[in-house]
Amino acid sequence: MARTIVNPDGLHDPTPFGYSHTVTVPAGSELVLVSGQYGSGPDGAVVSAGFSEQVEQAFRNVGVALAAHGLDLGHVVGLRTYVVGHDVSKLGPIAAAVRERWGAKPPTQTLIGVACLATPDVLFEVEALAARP
Repeated sequence: MARTIVNPDGLHDPTPFGYSHTVTVPAGSELVLVSGQYGSGPDGAVVSAGFSEQVEQAFRNVGVALAAHGLDLGHVVGLRTYVVGHDVSKLGPIAAAVRERWGAKPPTQTLIGVACLATPDVLFEVEALAARP
């Protein structure tokens, strides 16, 4: 997909942390919004109590949602992540999951620390914004 990622001089390099500062998409692109996905299996139950496992499953779920529209993770231009009880130790698993999927050209991302999510066992949730040229 044609998207332009820019990490401007004068701002730190965000890619080791799993995001980019800006992304543009071509005019006329169709936007697909993926609601918050958490670490659930097809039955809706959380697959693991572990944070890293929930992160991995949540990103897999984003891929499944996008596939329903004929898209893949390469179409994602923005992420919004929610982390229960956020601390710096949780950045590693998130950045690793993003690097695994987007390499050196990650989408934009905003991380929001929260007290809780939908149910007490959900530790991570991710929304995605994708663009179809």
